[in-house]
Amino acid sequence: MPLQNRVLATGEIVAHPARGLFMGNRGILHGNQRNLGHKRWTHKAWVTCKLKHKDWHRTVMTPHHYTELFFLDEAVALAAGHRPCALCRRSAYNAYRKAAQLTGSASEMDAQMHNERAHARSYQQRRHQVEFKDLPDGAIYLKGDQPFLLHLGRTRPVHPGGYGQPIHPIEKQSAEVTVLTPPTSLAALRAGYQLILHPTAFG
Repeated sequence: MPLQNRVLATGEIVAHPARGLFMGNRGILHGNQRNLGHKRWTHKAWVTCKLKHKDWHRTVMTPHHYTELFFLDEAVALAAGHRPCALCRRSAYNAYRKAAQLTGSASEMDAQMHNERAHARSYQQRRHQVEFKDLPDGAIYLKGDQPFLLHLGRTRPVHPGGYGQPIHPIEKQSAEVTVLTPPTSLAALRAGYQLILHPTAFG
């Protein structure tokens, strides 16, 4: 039975059998029975990590250790409020900071991103209104309750196991849409930060 450790672009953490391409960390969110409590983070350094790093091995959701979270790909991780890990993804971390024009410390960056991505008291995702024409490639936005990835001029529905078939967007260029990808990550994407996407984004 899958554990509740799959993070969706909408910020929900669900049980799903597919791990995806990346792992993440928000602190210890689970108890001794490997079940999540009500918290959805315990620190502000929400990182996106490689599934494998050196020869390190972990038992998922070990009591008293951080909760391993998993993402379909990097577009979903960014939409959920995460950024590249400085330890296992140093080159991506540096590229992200440069593209987003972040010059402060890592803690300052994380504080800025936390204000953009979360409502602290309710543990809910903070969302933003952006004109459709201003969305960069790799952004994820909502149509109703369904998240869509904007990629190569078309949109694809985002599902836990992968992306659906592409469609040409019908949104007016001046229309405002509800965007899941936070502003700092939108800035990085606009400046050319290169995402690692799930293979279904290209099918």
